[in-house]
Amino acid sequence: MATIHPTADVSPLAVIGAGTRVWSYVQIRERARIGVDCIIGRNCYIDLDVSIGDRVKIQNNASLYLGLSVEDGVFIGPHVVFTNDKVPRAINPDGTLKQTSDWQVGQTRVCYGAAIGAHSVIVTGITIGRWAMVGAGSTVTKDVPDYGLVLGNPARLIGWVNARGERCASQAEARALPTF
Repeated sequence: MATIHPTADVSPLAVIGAGTRVWSYVQIRERARIGVDCIIGRNCYIDLDVSIGDRVKIQNNASLYLGLSVEDGVFIGPHVVFTNDKVPRAINPDGTLKQTSDWQVGQTRVCYGAAIGAHSVIVTGITIGRWAMVGAGSTVTKDVPDYGLVLGNPARLIGWVNARGERCASQAEARALPTF
């Protein structure tokens, strides 16, 4: 059974796995799917249809928008934002307010074991690879390879890390660490 703080706003159409803890002032929208044994920190926003795997830790004030898929074992630091619109506009060229049908939702995937540092922005349409690490404050605009270490604005590949988060000389060295 999941533990949900009384101030959390969780749609009855959301699915939350056993052992997951949802803290204060979290909002979880319709059809969001959250796996088992996750931690959803205070004041997080999880949009409709977002998919989150098992044993995921999402720190305070993170925003996860429609079009996002998070695999098992991912760490999402505080104040991380996932975008879902490559061309954001409030209105159409004729001045009318944009509606759902006026834009295409981008798709973003965060793979098994990846970690995203505090205050990072993840631009839609990318994949963050297995065991990859995004440094705090980064703006990720391109795919991150498995075991890649990226940082900066825009984020750039600066090296490799293994499943423990230790720096490695190559992707092959990073992969060599047994993960089970």
